[in-house]
Amino acid sequence: MVIIDLEALYRIQREIASRTILDDRLDLDEIRLIGGADQAFFDEKIISAIVLLEYPSMEVYDSSSAILNVDFPYIPGLLTFREAPSIIEAFRSLETKPDLLVLDGCGINHPRFAGLATHVGVTLDIPSIGVAKNILCGEGDLPMEVGDASLITYQKRAVGYYFKSKKNCKPLIVAPGHKISLESSLNLIKSCIRGYKLPEPTRMAHLFANRIKKEVLI
Repeated sequence: MVIIDLEALYRIQREIASRTILDDRLDLDEIRLIGGADQAFFDEKIISAIVLLEYPSMEVYDSSSAILNVDFPYIPGLLTFREAPSIIEAFRSLETKPDLLVLDGCGINHPRFAGLATHVGVTLDIPSIGVAKNILCGEGDLPMEVGDASLITYQKRAVGYYFKSKKNCKPLIVAPGHKISLESSLNLIKSCIRGYKLPEPTRMAHLFANRIKKEVLI
């Protein structure tokens, strides 16, 4: 039985939050490569896949992956400790590093303002954005029209946006992770939509992770 020291993990997250930068530390006009990261699970293992896309064309440039044993339970608010190690390993195996990393998960829209995208962004010292399908904390009005967005606040602080990316689909939750502002996070994700609910970086990473899973299980 794994014994989890919650207070120790909360302290780590608060430390990450204290190191988070929420303004644009990259030239948005000079972005050439965007990475997308997503995970798939099988047995007691996690597959982290990263796909590099040329920007703004969204053409695939490169990819990498890592498969590790899952040694941390599923605990909402602490998914970083379950998923980040394999993402970081996959990232470090890339020959060319992206200008920005988009992750399937929370950014600062997190109870301690340190979701997966923030934790990975700070650890790797790279601009990062979190794109989640379900809200973890905060509140805001749901946008109804495709392309619309509305601010999400938590503890009287702006932490992200609801973004309606496709008709007949629930809005995404878009939040800065590290070294990028709220507004730029939303605008960049909008520019990565290509007719699907998910932005291309995380959509392609999702497909890649599940392709690896299928190959492993054959």
